[in-house]
Amino acid sequence: MDFTLIFEAMIAQSLEEKLKLIANIEQMAQELLESENLPSNTLDSYYLESSFQTQEIQHFFTDFHSHIRPLRTPSYQRFCTITHPTKIRRPRHIKSVQSLAKVLHSIVHIEYSAIDLALDAMYRFRHLPLQYYRDWLIVALQETNHFRLLLDSLHSLGYEYGDFAVHSQLFDAQSATQDFRDRMALLHRGLEANGLDANPFVVAKIERFEHESIPQILQTLEIILHDEIEHVRKGDFWWRYANTKTSPEDFLAILQNFKQFHSLPKILNHKARLQAGFSAEELKCLTHLYSTNS
Repeated sequence: MDFTLIFEAMIAQSLEEKLKLIANIEQMAQELLESENLPSNTLDSYYLESSFQTQEIQHFFTDFHSHIRPLRTPSYQRFCTITHPTKIRRPRHIKSVQSLAKVLHSIVHIEYSAIDLALDAMYRFRHLPLQYYRDWLIVALQETNHFRLLLDSLHSLGYEYGDFAVHSQLFDAQSATQDFRDRMALLHRGLEANGLDANPFVVAKIERFEHESIPQILQTLEIILHDEIEHVRKGDFWWRYANTKTSPEDFLAILQNFKQFHSLPKILNHKARLQAGFSAEELKCLTHLYSTNS
C-alpha cells in the first residue's frame, strides 16, 4: 500500500478513471478501518485523549520517504472551462431548469474539488498518526458519494459536469498551503466550514422552485450538511493537533494571511459550526472579522 494510487486519482484523465481509482482506494480505506494497529475504540480514544500528541506515531504506508510530486494543475481542467470567480454568474433566484442546473453545477464542482482536497491531504503530509489517514480516506469517499449523488441529479436535468464554467479557488488555496498547519486551518477548518454556512441558503433557494428532481436534490444537500459537519470536525481536530496552543487569534491570523481565498458569509451557521468544533468565542471573532472587512 502506497501513495501512488492516491496521486493517480488526483490527476486522473477523466471522471470515469477517477471514480475507478477511488473504488480501489475504498479497499485501502477498508484495510485502514480494520487495522489492528489501533484499539477498536480508537475513534473515541483519539478524540477524547488530551495527551494525543504523546501517542505513538504510526508509519503505516510503505513509501513515506518517496518523493512528493507537485500538483500543478487541477484535474478538472481537462473537462471544465476555468475562469475567475467574479466572472461566474450564479443565479440569485431559480426560475428555470437551466438556472437550477447552474446552481447544482456549482455544488457539483465544489464536491469534485473536495475529493482531491482530501486525497491531497493524505498524499502531501507524511509521518502522521494512522488516524489522520483514516480520517481523510473517509472524507474522500464521502465526498465521492456527494459528487455522484449530485451528478445524478444534474444528469436528470439534462446537463453534465463541465457544461458551465468553474473557478479554481479551492485548488489555488490548496497549492498555496504546503504547510500542514496552514492547510488544516484554511481548507479543512476554514473554507470547508463556509459550506456549513451556505447550505441552508442553497436549500432555501432550491426548494422554492418546482421540479421533479427537487426532493432528491434536497435530500442530498441534507446528507452533505450532516457529513460536512464531521469533515470540519476532522479539520478542527488536526488543526489543533498541529498547534501546541490554539486561540481564535491564531486561526483568524491564518485566514487573514490567505484572505484572497477566504471570504466569510454574512450569516454563520452557529449550530453547525459549534457541532464541528468551533467555540462561541471564535464565532464572535469571526462575525467581527466579517463586519470589519465588509
